[in-house]
Amino acid sequence: MGKLIVFEGVDGSGKSTQYKILCDRLKAQGMTFRNLVFPRYSEPSSALIRMYLAGEFGDKPGDVNPYAASAFFAVDRYASYVQDWREYYLNHGLIITDRYTTSNAVHQASKLPMNEREEFLHWLSEFEYRRMGLPVPDLVLFVDVDLDTAQAHLRKRETETDTKADIHERDSAYLAASISAARTAAQLYHWKRLDGSASVEEIADQALREAERLWK
Repeated sequence: MGKLIVFEGVDGSGKSTQYKILCDRLKAQGMTFRNLVFPRYSEPSSALIRMYLAGEFGDKPGDVNPYAASAFFAVDRYASYVQDWREYYLNHGLIITDRYTTSNAVHQASKLPMNEREEFLHWLSEFEYRRMGLPVPDLVLFVDVDLDTAQAHLRKRETETDTKADIHERDSAYLAASISAARTAAQLYHWKRLDGSASVEEIADQALREAERLWK
């Protein structure tokens, strides 16, 4: 099988920026890989995700329980795997993704009380990796930021792109809970923490070093 590298973090953490930088650096080195972004909003398999994030099942994240919401995102990933990259991965291909199963760990575990999160995380791993057959990441690069930083990034992005925040992004209590859940998952599953308070260049350098350990 191939290698799977995942960038993870809460909304506004800067993970998408770091994902793009790593892809650019590896291309410059002549590396061959496939890069993916989840969810795939333009695909039919993301229909329930789009409805959920638009507030059609409730205008707060907690209006949809974490197990149901996780299934929405898992189906989109499964469709992507089967249709787009399974053969490449199974033939030793390198895959780099912006979000993955790990995003359910961040965004859905946060809906639960602290004492129920670990049980949910174990269920999630069983559901997506064992039952659905999705590949387990070889490396998860977790961009860890505080609440103020994440919110500042989100407001800046809305202004620059003239877009409206989804139900996750506009709920500050939910965002704070997501940061807590992400840190729990990172510790439980040994994700590599990237200090989101460092400069963009410093974070990118660390991400490259961690990735290169998979093939050097």
